[in-house]
Amino acid sequence: MMARPFLGLVALACATPALAETPPAIYPAAAQGDGATVNGYNLSRWAEDWRVYRDPARRDDLLDRLKYLPLDDDGDIYLTLSGEARLRMNLTSNPQLIEGPEQRQDIVRLVAGADLHIGEHLRFYGEVAHGQIDGKNIGTPSGTFKNSFVRQQYFAEAKGRIANVDLGVRYGRQEFTDGPNLLISQRDNNTIRFVLNGTRVWARTPTMRATLFDFETTDLGNGGLGDDVPDKNRRFSGVSAGFVVPNHWLGGSKLFFDPFFWRRRNRVGTWGGVVAPAVRYYAGARLWGDVGRLNLDWTLVHQYGEFEDRPIRAWQAFFAQNWRLGEDKAAPRIGVHVDYGSGGGGYDKGTLRNAYAPYGNNIYFSYGLFLTATNMIAVAPNISFNPTDKLRASLEYQFTWRDDEKDAVYRANYTPYVGTEKVAGKAVAQLLRAQLIYSIAPRLTLTTRAEYLRADTVLRRAGYANSAFLGSWISFRF
Repeated sequence: MMARPFLGLVALACATPALAETPPAIYPAAAQGDGATVNGYNLSRWAEDWRVYRDPARRDDLLDRLKYLPLDDDGDIYLTLSGEARLRMNLTSNPQLIEGPEQRQDIVRLVAGADLHIGEHLRFYGEVAHGQIDGKNIGTPSGTFKNSFVRQQYFAEAKGRIANVDLGVRYGRQEFTDGPNLLISQRDNNTIRFVLNGTRVWARTPTMRATLFDFETTDLGNGGLGDDVPDKNRRFSGVSAGFVVPNHWLGGSKLFFDPFFWRRRNRVGTWGGVVAPAVRYYAGARLWGDVGRLNLDWTLVHQYGEFEDRPIRAWQAFFAQNWRLGEDKAAPRIGVHVDYGSGGGGYDKGTLRNAYAPYGNNIYFSYGLFLTATNMIAVAPNISFNPTDKLRASLEYQFTWRDDEKDAVYRANYTPYVGTEKVAGKAVAQLLRAQLIYSIAPRLTLTTRAEYLRADTVLRRAGYANSAFLGSWISFRF
């Protein structure tokens, strides 16, 4: 039943929206910490700019009209409407790597948003969502997969300029991704995305920027509007900065250097079955961008603090790079990413060396969410290419080991594979992954992901099995 309104919009998806004519950014738009905007669209819909549709000649259909609805004669007060419908199915053999019946998840996501701009300096954004999941062997879904109705985002924003500095403040429930994607992300793999509650303040100049923030996470229920509340037990705050690396340093590069310092406080932290307060600090930096045909994305972060009365000392390092095999931007790319998350101390009383990402993008390590960058070493050669103008493909093979043999192997939700801490060995698993993204029309996309995990020494000795994962979904956005 939920698919009918979605299918009724498919005909409108074939129109090509004009690209947003965003005014020159004070800080390069690609590096502002709001994610990438492609063909006018962004995962965070408030990061889009559709003022191009002030010109009626640029509008091709009714949905173009909804992107710019003037509310005064001058058009300085206007409303932008947005929406998404996603139908998805996941199939997993031996779920949780335990030999048994397969799991099938039938998932629906519906999102509607409204962005009210009042002149150049004030805006209000609101977004509601519905998440539904059915299928076979799905257990008890969390609020990130099944949620009748949620106020996914709602905030007020004010901005202005003093001298050559662009200033802004945003308060309310919002997505926050100003940092390396493997540490903080919207978690678009979920049905209901990861959102926080609090304040973000920023300042930008032509070559540098800084963002200060203080947030509480959100405890998502399964029901209506009243059960998705700020989680007072978990707080995330800090500063993220960015600098444009002078392009003459490497002969025409386009690189950004983003240092950060964060604090995550959790009153109900859990390691090795122990629940206790934890404070974890993150001091790190990211270097990313292009040097000729080489694209790189490197992150190094040191984590320290306390769990119960134990010190925390941990590291994470992510080094991804790929090389374009031709002058054309659509030419195939070959690459490799090497990733490290320290481990140790999860099952003893000494220093806790297990790394922990605040809310990172775990599908990077496993489409089936079998692994995370805690007590993990991974090397993954890969290739990506465009068989046609509308089709993008990637293929990857990942070798995975653990850092500390006396600690467990951890799933994406940081729960351990029970028993892995008791067996010897380093090799955890090998994973073959493939992804296809087909742009059926500018507003309509079909994505398919497939993965096969072959359990290696550690998992096999602890009694775990191989697993295959297949996920496919169609997304409509306007």
